Amino acid sequence: MEAAFRYCQRVTRRGSRSFYLGSRLLPPDKRRAVWALYTFCRSSDDMVDLEQDGLATEARLAQVSEWERQVRDCFAGQVDSSRPAMVALAHTFARYKVPQAPVFELLEGMRMDLTRSRYASFEELELYCYRVASTVGLVMCEIIGYTDKRALHYAVKLGMAMQLTNILRDVGEDARIGRVYLPQEELRRFGYREEDLLAGVSNDRWRELLRFQIERARQYYRAAWPGIDLLDPACRNSIRVAARLYSLILDQIERNDYDVFTRRAYVPLPQKLLCLAKQLAGKGLQAPG
Repeated sequence: MEAAFRYCQRVTRRGSRSFYLGSRLLPPDKRRAVWALYTFCRSSDDMVDLEQDGLATEARLAQVSEWERQVRDCFAGQVDSSRPAMVALAHTFARYKVPQAPVFELLEGMRMDLTRSRYASFEELELYCYRVASTVGLVMCEIIGYTDKRALHYAVKLGMAMQLTNILRDVGEDARIGRVYLPQEELRRFGYREEDLLAGVSNDRWRELLRFQIERARQYYRAAWPGIDLLDPACRNSIRVAARLYSLILDQIERNDYDVFTRRAYVPLPQKLLCLAKQLAGKGLQAPG
């Protein structure tokens, strides 16, 4: 079991330094469980990465269905002992009584990535974000614990905020594989053409559109922030740090003059360490924006 969780630790550290940094503030048992959850999410996301291996959509959908079967086995405690990620995941599901619904809803989000590449409205995008990110927040709540069930409502908001941040950071990368997550009706509202997005055109209309998108993401962070106080006190620092670090990506997009086509927004390590130090020193972190 220890080897399985060490494997998940390596995957998490390699996959997301910000998430890993925040996770180090969790109590040891919960920290390991969060690494197992991250590894599951990373594996699920890689399965629908269109830049990988050139598989046809039908083959990828078949992979997701097989993955779903394996996840059901995890809930039943029937896993291949030679697969460390699944061993750790099955242990986490059982130890924290993780509900099945959000896990399988996440896999529906994976299927959405394979069957559609445009979203007509924000309402459509909101469903996608709920499935691929808010569901993770709901599972996280079961792992880290909460003192009030209202925490689940706030977890949905934080998942929305973080996924909208992902979308804005990755606009250029997604455009190169034919995916446009920004709602079509909002592109039209700001007079910015999809053809320009696919060509990586950064003009005044684009900047206005991105300002609007960034402010909406920050609204979700602000709406989610009070919910952190409803979590297990031993875990609050971790979630504050992780959420604040992720929100700083939005600041970096602004510093890059909204160029998400040729520049990837990331938070420099010194800024991450400063954020961590402030929280550990008891100075607290404010809600984004």
